[in-house]
Amino acid sequence: MQWNRITKAVSIAAIVSLVGVFAVSQAVGRHRRMGDGFGPSPEHIVTFMTDKLDLTDAQQAQAKQILDKEKPNFQPLVQQLAAGHKQMRALEENATFNEAAVRAAATQQVQAITELIVTKARVKSELFAILTTDQRAKATTLMNRHEDHMMRHMHGGPGSAPGDGSGI
Repeated sequence: MQWNRITKAVSIAAIVSLVGVFAVSQAVGRHRRMGDGFGPSPEHIVTFMTDKLDLTDAQQAQAKQILDKEKPNFQPLVQQLAAGHKQMRALEENATFNEAAVRAAATQQVQAITELIVTKARVKSELFAILTTDQRAKATTLMNRHEDHMMRHMHGGPGSAPGDGSGI
């Protein structure tokens, strides 16, 4: 039961913020079953939001419209991040370090991430605008729980996965 609650909290935060879903290019394969390889489909997101926040039919239609409108903005950015990740990995694995090339690749990644953050903020704002006060409060609570869980996980707190969290 506790695991199910954690899973739900993690999912709602990812859906509302969207960047967690769309920006994690390494997880593309895991999400193929839900959409086009770039995260859950708008239909999946709306269904999830409906289940967790009790969206009305009108809210569902508005949420789907927002997500459909923004999806084309996310896809090229995610593709750019994935390509940049591959480029950076190749530069890191090269026997000769090329600082100028690494800086150029890092700058491109920063620009893509900035655009993703702006797009995510726009989507989140638009989604929150269609929610009632109670729905916004519930979504905020779920996102706070998710954030707390992720911080514990990243810093090796109670309930975290084994490992040192270094990511290397």
